[in-house]
Amino acid sequence: MMAQFTQYLQSADIDTLNLNHSSTQPVPQRDKIKHLLIGSPQAVTSTIRYLQVIGYASVGDWSPLLPTANQGEVMSILIRQIFI
Repeated sequence: MMAQFTQYLQSADIDTLNLNHSSTQPVPQRDKIKHLLIGSPQAVTSTIRYLQVIGYASVGDWSPLLPTANQGEVMSILIRQIFI
């Protein structure tokens, strides 16, 4: 159950967490995950703001809105390090 929550912690938090566990548990490995939002500028911006409100990612963590090949559509990407 602990692994479910550690994937979203910052590295400083993980170091503290590791100090509180016995050394017999495996050390979590880092892996990248990419979130890609595609839609209207309003929909993408609204989703990015919502993800900040729920504490998942800050607005500044996302790339700027980039146009796609479809008129009126943009995309933004967030790359995070998670622990697995």
